[in-house]
Amino acid sequence: MDIEQRHLIKNTLSGKVILLTGAGGGIGLETAKILNYMGAYLIIAEIDKKRIKNAKKHLSENTEFFNIDLSSIKNISKMVRKIVKKHGFIDMLFNNAIIANIGKVEDINIKIWEKSYAVNFRAPLFLTQNVLPLMKKRNSGTIIFVSSSGSAPYMGAYEIFKMAQVELANTLNGELEGTEVNVFTISPGLVKTETAEKGIKLLAENMNITLDEFYKMNEGHIIDVEEAGKGFALSALKAKEYNGQEIGVIQVLNEFGVITSKNVKQLDINNNEIIESIIFIIQEYRNQYKGWTERNIFERQWVLRDFKKTTSYSAENCLEIINNIHQNIKNNNFNEIINNNNIFIKLKLYFERQYKLLQGFEKDPLKLKEYSDYLTKLVNELGKIIIGIKN
Repeated sequence: MDIEQRHLIKNTLSGKVILLTGAGGGIGLETAKILNYMGAYLIIAEIDKKRIKNAKKHLSENTEFFNIDLSSIKNISKMVRKIVKKHGFIDMLFNNAIIANIGKVEDINIKIWEKSYAVNFRAPLFLTQNVLPLMKKRNSGTIIFVSSSGSAPYMGAYEIFKMAQVELANTLNGELEGTEVNVFTISPGLVKTETAEKGIKLLAENMNITLDEFYKMNEGHIIDVEEAGKGFALSALKAKEYNGQEIGVIQVLNEFGVITSKNVKQLDINNNEIIESIIFIIQEYRNQYKGWTERNIFERQWVLRDFKKTTSYSAENCLEIINNIHQNIKNNNFNEIINNNNIFIKLKLYFERQYKLLQGFEKDPLKLKEYSDYLTKLVNELGKIIIGIKN
């Protein structure tokens, strides 16, 4: 059942003023539709006039638009002043706007790097500097950054600045400790938007593979633009819970019980199959954990820090939880397994991220296939567990 039909979230953001950048189309527009349904007053900052005209057809009157180039600090200052003069405050800043540049580091003109920096990092930073004092004064607010961690080859001019947003969010989280201002990042994953498809075409060319081969390689990791928009919008309802984390759209959709396109083909899983999958994941995680602890101190610290950033659990805490789950299986205590479904959701998010990183860094085609197949199996088994427990 579609989320709009559930009436669970209708008007849950009534009275909230949300500044959403880059929402004339794609994920941003789908996010805006859901935020409208949730009753928020939307302020959309968009550079493309044609997109603004189209977006107005899909959004309620509870929305206003600014036609703005976010690479201009002067334009941002002017926009924020107008918003504050009219509304007095901004409850949420959703930094969604991007420009995606694909190519080798040495081939991309420095002017393009500068433009990417201006839109993909400086704009979110400057917007944050403008709205944060208002939020701190009211001791209330949410700032959301859209991340794309990994810095895969040929995507540096885009992802480097998106990764910088993650570090900015982490810094802000530390500085805002003890306040009611929440900051987190959300990653959409691989979404077939118009902007993404143009970039993917260039990416495939740089990787010397066809577009069909790229999609085939990543078919288990693609979600619809509508689903990504739902995940973005719904994350706003869990801002306090997500505070300080880097989360993913799939995680949000799972936590809200929204069935994604990957899960449309419902799996007929009986309890024995679920338990077998859980035991498999437990054993594989134990093996992974053992491997991490045997690395040199610098590699170990990086891996453990990355794991916690992605899942919000420390590796040790995760090990403790899955060991407890294993004991409950032995005791036939399946209620405790249901209560710990979130750990499987977070592990799925982590291994999906590892799969993405692998595609950019493993050059040996045989090893790439071997490791990709392994990570895909982990993700699929975790998907079975998550769906099976919810059913």
